[in-house]
Amino acid sequence: MTKTMLRALAGETLPTPPIWMMRQAGRYLPEYRATRAKAGDFLSLCYNPELAAEVTLQPIRRYGFDAAILFADILLLPQALGADLWFVTGEGPRLSTITGPEGLKGLKGKDDIHEHLAPVYETVRLLSGALPADTTLIGFAGAPWTVATYMIAGRGTPDQGPAHALREGDPETFGAIIDLLTEATIEYLSMQVEAGAEVVKLFDSWAGSLRGEAFERFALAPAKRIITELKARHPGLPVIAFPRQAGDKYIGFARAVGADCLAIDNSVSAQWAAEMLQPDGCIQGNLDPRHMVTGGQALIDETRQIVEAFRNGPHIFNLGHGITPDADPENVQLMIDAVRGG
Repeated sequence: MTKTMLRALAGETLPTPPIWMMRQAGRYLPEYRATRAKAGDFLSLCYNPELAAEVTLQPIRRYGFDAAILFADILLLPQALGADLWFVTGEGPRLSTITGPEGLKGLKGKDDIHEHLAPVYETVRLLSGALPADTTLIGFAGAPWTVATYMIAGRGTPDQGPAHALREGDPETFGAIIDLLTEATIEYLSMQVEAGAEVVKLFDSWAGSLRGEAFERFALAPAKRIITELKARHPGLPVIAFPRQAGDKYIGFARAVGADCLAIDNSVSAQWAAEMLQPDGCIQGNLDPRHMVTGGQALIDETRQIVEAFRNGPHIFNLGHGITPDADPENVQLMIDAVRGG
């Protein structure tokens, strides 16, 4: 096995950790902005396999990352299930909302998503043939809780209040949404693997707003169901889990859900994570994305501190969340050089 990303996911401690960045294909790159303009709008870019593959490859060409992540969006899955989806310039996604049992009636089943998502699978196939031999291809999906928060509120919200209200006020409808998303996510990720994805990542961006038993039921349990089924269908498939802002709930999460790697955000320290989480296996993270904007010696120092903290176990270097549109592309190279000893 020569790909450093796959070696780290298999539990190997490497002298230099593999590197990739969440949202590494995106608005901070001028070449991305040019390709998106050619596509016309964000969703047209997601559903154009040639252009989606192109923007996925752009940061690999520019920086030589150890992994490429499929360019898509977590909300393509609810759209495939029958939700209306559109993007408002400068504001983000909007969806038709589910506020009760009536909203479920218009949704499709888990086996009816593939025609809509066929362009995504084609993007994976194109990337599988186009990436350098030493670059790992990552597929992904949003975790059920996070995707449900958008489907219920119709947009991103600061506290996921509408989803919590439905979870408490109409547990039957809420549970049906989670169950449908769990099963559909299995089918979606499985098809990405069949198309050529070597690793899959489950993004639970709003896991941190679930407390106590709700975290166990709606963050941990669906992740376990998805990972268990994917590994049954695709033996040896590495899976990265990212229950963002889980805090102490990070402890034991990877082991509980069967993930090969736990991605962590930058609200926890690398030193704490090395002590409390890395004994269970590979850790991915966790540089504060603001360093990609501010740069300088602080970026270099923090990058080196994270590498040092995790040097005694398997580690994939990444940000604690996605790179932001106002990041300076030169700071990305500065980070890579700091990780690789340049």
